[in-house]
Amino acid sequence: MSKPFILGLTGSIGMGKSAVAGMLRELGVPVFDADAAVHELQGPDGACLAPIERAFPGTTGALGVDRQKLGAAVFGHPDKLKLLESIVHPEVAEMRRTFLADNAEAPLIVFDIPLLYEKTGQHGLDAVAVVSAPGPIQRERVLARPGMSIEKFEKILALQVPDGEKRARADFVIDTGVQVGETRAQIDALVAHLRENGPWPPPK
Repeated sequence: MSKPFILGLTGSIGMGKSAVAGMLRELGVPVFDADAAVHELQGPDGACLAPIERAFPGTTGALGVDRQKLGAAVFGHPDKLKLLESIVHPEVAEMRRTFLADNAEAPLIVFDIPLLYEKTGQHGLDAVAVVSAPGPIQRERVLARPGMSIEKFEKILALQVPDGEKRARADFVIDTGVQVGETRAQIDALVAHLRENGPWPPPK
């Protein structure tokens, strides 16, 4: 039995990655959401709750991890962030292995990884698709979010690999700066291509 083709899906803040992941699911593509996995692990009864409380006392409660308190505990402390990652990352990897096993017969699987280029890398992926849109559209989307400010947006951008570099490094680019129907057509074509032919030639 041939193994599934594994596509990494990533993109900077405000680029529409979640919407693209939803469109992929509508086409029957199994999508593993790394952020959702972390939320589950840090939620009520999550596997990471007790070890996080031991490492960072007072940062958890009945509803799971208090993300503001935990963020304050690790922000600006690389050693503490590394400790947190050593707790969370192995658990995410185990959930990913289970997801792969559960979908072993699918021709195509997508790993939704927000910080693919910043942190996790491309290990275990057959190709990477970057979700992208022009800068002014990205800015408009992000600043429309509740609680967002220009300063916060710029700080987030400074921590992310620039969109142009992501596009250059990706095997596929999905443009969300166009009409939704056009984006959906790109995804339809990409899924059909990967299910039938594998990664090359990449339709950039």
